[in-house]
Amino acid sequence: MKEIQAEILTIGDEILYGQILDTNAQWISAELDLLGVKVVRRTTVGDREADMLYAFQAAEQRADIVIITGGLGPTNDDLTMPMLAAYFQSEIVTNEAVLQHVKDFFEKRGRTFSSLNKKQAEVPANAKILHNELGTAPGTWYEERGKIFISLPGVPHEMKNLMKTEVIPKLSKAYQMPVIYHKLIKTVGIGESTLAEILEEWEAQLPEHIALAYLPSIGHVKLRLTAVGDKRSTLAQDVDQQIKQLLPLAGQFIYGYDATTLEEAVGNLLIEQNKTIAFAESCSGGYIQHKITTIPGSSAFFQGGIVPYHNDLKVNVLGVDEEIISAHGAVSEACVKAMAEKVRTLFKSDIGAASSGIAGPGGGTTDKPVGTVWIAFSDGEQTIAKKLQLTSNRSLNIELTQISVLNLVRKSLKV
Repeated sequence: MKEIQAEILTIGDEILYGQILDTNAQWISAELDLLGVKVVRRTTVGDREADMLYAFQAAEQRADIVIITGGLGPTNDDLTMPMLAAYFQSEIVTNEAVLQHVKDFFEKRGRTFSSLNKKQAEVPANAKILHNELGTAPGTWYEERGKIFISLPGVPHEMKNLMKTEVIPKLSKAYQMPVIYHKLIKTVGIGESTLAEILEEWEAQLPEHIALAYLPSIGHVKLRLTAVGDKRSTLAQDVDQQIKQLLPLAGQFIYGYDATTLEEAVGNLLIEQNKTIAFAESCSGGYIQHKITTIPGSSAFFQGGIVPYHNDLKVNVLGVDEEIISAHGAVSEACVKAMAEKVRTLFKSDIGAASSGIAGPGGGTTDKPVGTVWIAFSDGEQTIAKKLQLTSNRSLNIELTQISVLNLVRKSLKV
């Protein structure tokens, strides 16, 4: 089955200037993927005639479907309609149905219809109209030279409604689409290059219709398996078979699939084992507890926590022996172990976890530079501590500490 390819063109200087975030292209890409259309490029073009015409021509050469958003307003800087007319060598005409819709739209809202608003009904003569019930700028559809061009409003709710009611049904009729099936495998505690080395032979034996992509982010690497074929259930089975072969190689680093987050994975383990947890956070400032409490139903396993940022609170509230801090410092194996043990007792939980470190950008020493962090896990039978040497960026260090603590808990529960 032929792969159907699309390009998304976003029109507008405001996107290039960074004044508006282009969420439309991301949303359209996801919808086309569900339909079985592969997006091969997303392009942003400013409000300049030559650039728009060049973008139309380049997109037509690359893709079967070109979807354009933006530039459909009634003002002089909205050039999409006249540029499409120029590109297809078509004249601009007033569409009476669109004109009546715009008049009715203003009348129902008690607003004045002006000559400027009339321009919304001026469209290329070769365009098929896509009725925009939520706004005044019509969508348009063009079938030229074996390709389909689609122009949509830039206003997100108008664009989404037109995609769902007009564009997707028409594309489904125009093409026989293959099925595109994705599966995300989420890993933590291993870098992209190391993971790639481990999986080199496994990746080499993947069937031709299944492709692997590495998607690294802060503290995590997602593996995306993409299968293309005729039947979703068959593709899902094929991908599951490959994951079974993957587990002996990288299973220790895998915490979930698709939309599962690390905090959800830890929460699920705690629920499965009927255990509770409490946190003592110094350098992470309560961020771990924030992540945990974003999970609906976290009260089933989360007892509570404390942020003993000042050493006096570590001693007087949490109960860490003052001599430990005097002898080893707050950023030490001894201190973080004591914090994990004490918070477990204080909150009467099955597990205590703790963090203590130098988030930066100041406060570092030769022995303990910025980014030095100790984390710990305690369950009453064992207390495990781990030293991290992170970055000079404060926000990044807090994020990485949160990930590392949750991963330490995950690994300890999986043993």
